[in-house]
Amino acid sequence: MRKVLSAVLIVLGCLLLPLGGLSAWATYEIGDTGRYVATMGPLAAGPDVRRAVTDTVTDGIMSEVEAGPLEDEIRVFVRKAVGSFTGTPAFRTAWDSANRATHDAVLRALRGDRDTAVTLDLAPLTERLKDRLADDHVPLAHSIPVAHAKITVIEAREVAALRKGFDVLEITGFWLPLAAVALAVGGILLAVRRRRAVMATALGLALGAALLALATAVGRELALGDLPPHVSRTAAGAVYDALTSTLRTATWVILALGLTVAATTWLMGRFVRHRGGSAGRPSAPAPEQTRAQA
Repeated sequence: MRKVLSAVLIVLGCLLLPLGGLSAWATYEIGDTGRYVATMGPLAAGPDVRRAVTDTVTDGIMSEVEAGPLEDEIRVFVRKAVGSFTGTPAFRTAWDSANRATHDAVLRALRGDRDTAVTLDLAPLTERLKDRLADDHVPLAHSIPVAHAKITVIEAREVAALRKGFDVLEITGFWLPLAAVALAVGGILLAVRRRRAVMATALGLALGAALLALATAVGRELALGDLPPHVSRTAAGAVYDALTSTLRTATWVILALGLTVAATTWLMGRFVRHRGGSAGRPSAPAPEQTRAQA
């Protein structure tokens, strides 16, 4: 009975590890506005995000400007100006402000009861760009409207499903990882052969970490595969990779630690059995003793 209970506790602990890691990541990484903004901040310097922002802001400006037969020339000019603006500190400041506002909107949607789409409003970027072009005495700069060009972060139809999952993850963010560790430790302490229990637990944790890494990779493909045609796949991939960076790092650390502990425990067991076998064998009599007995 004790052996079976120990095995059950270890298995439950290993099964809860991926869920615990996911819930902790959602609560302390995604659910915290400061961490989210700090994670998204470096993307402002990345070419994929800058290109996506340039395309979106340019389209938003051109949809509001009456350019007539010079539309193509003006579009090229505006695009170059927007692209140049995305390399300035002013853009990075506006990017952080937009992401902070968007994250607050996402949390309100996930913690509220309204199924409305969550979007990233690029109006602050357009306004800063307009001011810069006006300062440079660029023609038509004053006629550029501060268009509310938006990037959809969460579709309205996805909010309800995401809210249910986010509620569960927030509730279990602290207790689930703690329960996984407690079950695994309890199973080891209850085991008859603790060395084997430690090795089994380490391998189970490594397997759980590998499954979490696989789920993260599959989630990336599913998220990018369901994007609307006008959304940049490379920019969305950069955002996904940035948001899951901590989760992936923790996953690989647990995987490496589990395999290391399992290998160390196995080698220690081999060493102890080897020493025990050597100590149990009778030593051969010395030559002097053999001649004396003869």
